[in-house]
Amino acid sequence: MSDADGPWLIAGLGNPGPEYAGNRHNVGFMVADLLAERMGARFKANRARAQVLEGRIGAPGAGSRRVVLAKPMTYMNLSGGPVAQLSGFYKVPVERIVAVHDELDIDHGTLRLKRGGGDNGHNGLKSITKALGPDYHRVRFGIGRPPGRMDVAAYVLKDFSAAERKELDYFVDRAADAVECLVQQGLEAAQSRYNS
Repeated sequence: MSDADGPWLIAGLGNPGPEYAGNRHNVGFMVADLLAERMGARFKANRARAQVLEGRIGAPGAGSRRVVLAKPMTYMNLSGGPVAQLSGFYKVPVERIVAVHDELDIDHGTLRLKRGGGDNGHNGLKSITKALGPDYHRVRFGIGRPPGRMDVAAYVLKDFSAAERKELDYFVDRAADAVECLVQQGLEAAQSRYNS
């Protein structure tokens, strides 16, 4: 796939504002921030109600890919609007869109990559699917199920526990690697390497 095919759009999902920054639900933002750091670029406010940056993933040359990296600033349940606007503006087809998000049904720190499928009750995915259909890629970052009878909404809006935070940087790093692999080498290569 050459650059002539246009850029990829990578959307890290989360909620805006410092009070949400360390939440489990904001792991998509954490991965997007690390990718931005690796690209040596800064996010800028965009009128699509998102923080956006344009850059490249991968070493210069044949393996490098143009990407638009975005963090929707609308709150999770309205993520689809900004993602659809950016997809239209940058002419990115749905098969080159990647949503990076937290996933309850996978153990903490485990990654799963896939294309298409349901939203599994995730409001960010529900919103993107409503706006664009289900055929985009997902990098699913496991956060595990809430303990006991804890409410799911309360759990995802809580910060990672002290024990989880010890390994969080490693897992975020691995998720960023998985996004880079997906964009550069395709879904099958990324799945075989990162679907733990």
